[in-house]
Formats: sequence, C-alpha cells, structure tokens
Amino acid sequence: METINQTREMPGGIFSQDWWLDAVAPGGWGEVRVEKGGTLYARLPYVTRKKWGLRIMDMPPLTQTLGPHLRSYDGKYANRLAEEKELMTELAGKLPPFDIFQQNFHYSITNWLPFYWLGFKQTTRYTYVLEDLSDLGAVWDGFEKKIRTSIRKAEKQLTIRDDLDLDRFIALNEMVFARRGRKPPYARSVIERIDHACRTRNRRKMFFAQDATGRVHAAVYLVWDERSAYYLMGGADPELRDSDATSLCLWEAIKFSSRATRSFDFEGSMLENVEPFFRAFGGAQKPYFQITKIKSPIIGSAFDVWMRFRNKK
Repeated sequence: METINQTREMPGGIFSQDWWLDAVAPGGWGEVRVEKGGTLYARLPYVTRKKWGLRIMDMPPLTQTLGPHLRSYDGKYANRLAEEKELMTELAGKLPPFDIFQQNFHYSITNWLPFYWLGFKQTTRYTYVLEDLSDLGAVWDGFEKKIRTSIRKAEKQLTIRDDLDLDRFIALNEMVFARRGRKPPYARSVIERIDHACRTRNRRKMFFAQDATGRVHAAVYLVWDERSAYYLMGGADPELRDSDATSLCLWEAIKFSSRATRSFDFEGSMLENVEPFFRAFGGAQKPYFQITKIKSPIIGSAFDVWMRFRNKK
C-alpha cells in the first residue's frame, strides 16, 4: 500500500477534511458537532455562501459529498437507528440560519429519515464504485468487453506518464468544456488549491496518455483517502478522442488505487450520455442522497427553476 502522510484526520473521508474544505471554500465553511464526555459522536461540515441576498448552504466545487458523519455503532440495529435519529436531529438543530440547504450525503448514509421529519426533502443520485481492488484480475474481468478492447487498443499506441504538470492537466480539462461551448464550473484557483493541499499530503496523482509524437491525448486526476480513490477530474483533446486514451488512463488509475486504498469511486454521473461509460467498468451502482430544505415556497420555486437550468448546461 502507498505510504500516506500520517496526519490527524476527521471522520468522513477526504471531502470532509479541514484541509480539503480550506481548499475548496476558504473562509466559507464551518461544522456542527455532537460531543459527549469529550468524545466526538457526530459532525456535519457545511459550506455557506451568499447569492441573490440569500444565505445558501450547498456543495463546494469538486466535492462529491459532505453529509453527517456518525460514530461507529456495534449494538442492536434498532438501537443504532435510535442513536442516528438522536444525533442527526441534534446536528440539524445546530446548523446556523439558512434560506437554502442542499447537500450530498455519502452513500454509506442510508437513513435520512430524521431529516425528513425535520422538513428536508431528498433526491436520489448515483455513483459507481469498484468496491474491492484487492484482486485486479477480477476487476478486469468485471469490465464490459468494449472497455477491455478500448484499453488494449490504447495500450498499442499510447504510454502513460505521471510526471507532467498541473498546467498540462488544466489545459486538457478545459478542452472538455470548450467542446460543449462552456467554461469549467470551477475556477482555476480552486484546482490549484486542491492540488497543493493534496500534493503536500500525498493524496493525489495525475495520469496522462501520450503518443510517440509527444501529443497528450487525455488525463485523469485522482485523489484518495484510506477508504477509497475518487476520479475527481478528467481531460481530453477532442481531436484525439478515437484513441480511447481516457479508458487507458482510468485503468492505470485503478491499478494505482489498488496499492493506495480499498475501492474506486467514479463519482458517477446523472448525465444519460456519460453514465454508460462509467457503468461499463463494472462497478456497483451506489445510490446517495441529496438533501434539500428551502425556507420559503417562493424561494423554492425560483431555486428549482435555476437548478433545472444549471443541470441542462
């Protein structure tokens, strides 16, 4: 397993760490906690911003999930549910005032009922996860045939490099959005802060697919914690799409992840034209909850219209 800096980390994985939140929402995040007798029982990080004169708590850029993180409970199932209700209710009650709350919970949170009782609503979203990387042969066998064919094709004409710089990755990443006439939904400065924070903690790696003439076809940006690796970002030259370079980059990222952590999260996609690509790698489909609460019906209607517009972009 890869050597990882042994820094003190909070419950909840990479996206809920103080240093990650400092990178994606500097000065804009906080958390509520439940502690008993000096022991941390639960925490809920949140990010706050102002928009249209409203106080909005939502997801920071390039952050898959936040959500409540509860202590492990080994007792009876019914008692565990009772404790979850107690802890989640207390966390929600400690949140500062907001007009709009929208947050993605990690897929390990399967009980959002306490938030329902407090007036929150839920939308189910999906990701795909390779749950066990210990046997790469089994992982490979789980790929759809077309993915294995793509990887073999790419291996004949491309080599993988992991020593190119962040500027090269960002240029490829921007090409993905430019092809659709869009700008990236996150600022370059956010990528740079994430990269610095992860690089200094040995928590990121980039994989580039390059041909014999020096052209870089595609790249994958990977981050990880002790539980999972995450396909955070990708990039590709649209003029070189026929080389299947992204499939090769992902396979290299998966192989690396098998030495660094236990599972691989593709971070899913709710886009119908993207989802089949991730599904083809044979991961388990994992539902996770997007929890929302809007204090005013008028605000809620305007927010729904804005979300539908944003999701179509």
